[in-house]
Amino acid sequence: MADYRKTLNLPDTPFPMRGDLPRREPNWIADWQQKKLYQRIRKASAGRPKFVLHDGPPYANGSLHIGHALNKILKDIIVRSKTLAGFDAPYVPGWDCHGLPIEHKVEVTHGKNLPADRVRELCRAYAAEQIEIQKADFIRLGVLGDWDNPYRTMDFANEANEIRALAEMTKNGYVFKGLKPVNWCFDCGSALAEAEVEYADKPSPTIDVAFPVSDADAGTHLRKLAAAFGLARLDKPAAAVIWTTTPWTIPANQALNAHPEFDYALVDVGDRLLVLARELVESALQRFQLAGTIIATAKGAALERIEFRHPFYDRVSPVYLAEYVGIDAGTGIVHSSPAHGVDDFNSWHAYGRSNDEILSLVTGGGQYVSDLPFFGGMNIWKANPAIVDKLAEVGALLSHGKITHSYMHCWRHKTPLVYRATAQWFVGMDRVAADGSTLRERALRAVEATKFYPAWGQARLHAMIANRPDWCISRQRNWGVPIPFFLHKETGELHPRTVELMEEVALRVEQEGIEAWFKLDAAELLGAEAAQYEKISDTLDVWFDSGTTHKHVLRGSHNDGHPEGPRADMYLEGSDQHRGWFHSSLLTGCAIDGHAPYRSLLTHGFAVDGAGRKMSKSLGNVVVPQEVTGKLGAEILRLWVASTDYSGELSISKEILDRVVEVYRRVRNTLRFLLANTADFDIATDAVPLEQWLDIDRYALAFTRQLAQQAEADYAKMEFHRVVQALQVFCAEDLGAFYLDILKDRLYTTAAGSLPRRAAQTALWHITQTLLKLMAPILSFTAEEAWTVIHPGKDEGTQDSVMLHTFHALPAQEGEAGLIARWETIRAVRAEGLKVIEALRTEGKVGASLQAELELALTADKFAAMASLGEDLRFVTMTSAATLSEVARAEDERVVATPSAAQKCERCWHYVDTVGSDAEHPTLCGRCASNLFGEGETRAHA
Repeated sequence: MADYRKTLNLPDTPFPMRGDLPRREPNWIADWQQKKLYQRIRKASAGRPKFVLHDGPPYANGSLHIGHALNKILKDIIVRSKTLAGFDAPYVPGWDCHGLPIEHKVEVTHGKNLPADRVRELCRAYAAEQIEIQKADFIRLGVLGDWDNPYRTMDFANEANEIRALAEMTKNGYVFKGLKPVNWCFDCGSALAEAEVEYADKPSPTIDVAFPVSDADAGTHLRKLAAAFGLARLDKPAAAVIWTTTPWTIPANQALNAHPEFDYALVDVGDRLLVLARELVESALQRFQLAGTIIATAKGAALERIEFRHPFYDRVSPVYLAEYVGIDAGTGIVHSSPAHGVDDFNSWHAYGRSNDEILSLVTGGGQYVSDLPFFGGMNIWKANPAIVDKLAEVGALLSHGKITHSYMHCWRHKTPLVYRATAQWFVGMDRVAADGSTLRERALRAVEATKFYPAWGQARLHAMIANRPDWCISRQRNWGVPIPFFLHKETGELHPRTVELMEEVALRVEQEGIEAWFKLDAAELLGAEAAQYEKISDTLDVWFDSGTTHKHVLRGSHNDGHPEGPRADMYLEGSDQHRGWFHSSLLTGCAIDGHAPYRSLLTHGFAVDGAGRKMSKSLGNVVVPQEVTGKLGAEILRLWVASTDYSGELSISKEILDRVVEVYRRVRNTLRFLLANTADFDIATDAVPLEQWLDIDRYALAFTRQLAQQAEADYAKMEFHRVVQALQVFCAEDLGAFYLDILKDRLYTTAAGSLPRRAAQTALWHITQTLLKLMAPILSFTAEEAWTVIHPGKDEGTQDSVMLHTFHALPAQEGEAGLIARWETIRAVRAEGLKVIEALRTEGKVGASLQAELELALTADKFAAMASLGEDLRFVTMTSAATLSEVARAEDERVVATPSAAQKCERCWHYVDTVGSDAEHPTLCGRCASNLFGEGETRAHA
């Protein structure tokens, strides 16, 4: 008996079913690097419209975590999708290299008190070492970029251009020196930027303190207090009461703040009178464990400038009105230490008080100055109990307790911060520039002109800019870009040629790095004037480093002629960067160029575990990207990133990754079927013109076009999870469960070079091209692997890559809307038929669906759609025979399956009466006999 299996066109491809990703991905990466794929893409994209995604530099310290992987993969998806969409989309990775964490690491490794130049040398070496480690991990994720020529903020040219950026901002009038309360970390020994502050719960003492009314000036303020409450005189001592969670600030108290509109009460508690907010009298007396009677009330405005006395120092605390005072807790009166609070500082200046009058009693290390009475030299946190005891000793302590509340902490050391007034350099938000605008106004306009993904980011950043204080840009560290200023020793003013001098410094830094400034003798630049000027040693906030990369990267080291100059098309980072890199870049861009350095911002959420919890080593829920790539492959991480809606938190766990693996297998198996069934097809010689395609092939073209249009639109909208969903449905339902399922008979049983098979292969070729290019931004390894199967190339010079092309242009055809509508009806009826056959199979009456015959009685629209298939109806319904009739009413419709009584064809497995009609081939049906030995069958629809 003949072996007819050998006569079938069985699929065959070198593309394996199993991806074996952990083992094979590194080989693909090595291949891309060897063949300089990134550089070839740049060459192929030359002349196209530009799309520049500027890389927010990760910090050159520590191993990559899942957040790094998420961020870099998102960027790679965007750059690849823009390349395939017809843009020239370069990607230059970068690193942030200066700052305290690296300096701290060097101190831990090599010890403190090293010479400053040695610290900088070690820091530079450590950053370079960390960059190489991180770079290897980023490359392992399949991220294409200019890895041989990244930008580093510590490169000499970048350090020089950062100084030039500062010079432009100084020239434009935005930089000034001032004494202001700034976030201060005692462990860092430096001011911190807003983005370096995080909040955590902290236990704190609470105290209510009585400030007695001043009896100086022959009782003038006693009489003023009486008059404020409409009384002729006061017969008892009086005091204003404050509540605070920072006893350590009491020694620096210089004023009291009251709200002008609040009602305040004068309360008689027996031995004295207390001033409290009217709404808070009852709760306050409960804390004091006192009984009292309100004898008079007054608006806060009436208390203005009345002087009270510090509880234990010989100084007055006048009442200054301030609308920041709240009434939700406490006493409605706030004790004001202008050295330790922004609101305190602002109210101090609102009343014409100067910086020179501010008491700065706390050192940078967290101790009181040595000459402070009672507490000199004490650590401020340890002084809290001593201050409480002193208040009790002088009779000023009315209550003492504890609370746990959200408090600002250093993001590096996780230790509490304080506000501390120090002389620092600031970028002024409300200083008027030469064009009459303030930086705040410029920045707010820029936010309004920026496109946000997701859209809610705009309101968030707008609110941050509208309410932020001046930006403190100076730090007191060794490892940072210097602020190259010379200050007059007597006046404290900047040298009149400051901007010019900064350019001379930049030229030196360009050759020798920041070390050029620190070893510079002032006389080299100032000559005889050097004796009159002080060369400062402050360095720039590290957020200034990354925030000016639009100048020293896009306009400097990697300026490739983008028509917008230093403006990138997109910045992309985690949502915390609204107050970090997005923020600092916006302010520097607006200060230098008058606009944001980006046209759009994309923010993503943070990775959490499957239960939505923050990842923590103590919880044991940390997902390490290197472990995932080693076990499952980077492709699975890429698919996880793309399939998750990045606008919120991104959940990841073993169970979630297992589900991602299943999605990957479905796509890979579909791709393997496509490659296997087009292995003997050459589009140049075997293609069939569209007008000769079968009806179902034209429908497949139509729904593939729908996929392509939707996916390309979703890529443009940065909605990658929708792309993954569409690809998944396309592979599983449109192809796997429908088109390819029907197509197998035609592909396997018709003659290899017949029109029906070549028409199907032509359609499959276009589907494969479309699918590969749509999946390439996400499943980059798999798309490249499949592409080399189709386009193997003979040598390095001819080796093709999917990334050297653009999204596939499908053949145009008319009437697709009607075609799709008709076939959607056919698919719905087919699904009903398969359901009925499945019931028959469950009963054991048939094996496969081909063993069944189907009877369809349908109403007009459905009848017309199914009748359009003619003799091919049985191929679409996956049966050996199908009959069709029309009924008038929906309730008369029926779909009936019965087992076939016909014989099974040994070759195509159809049960048909023509089996044995050819005496020479008694086990074949007439169709198979014709396909093998005759003219071959003809088909019109499926």
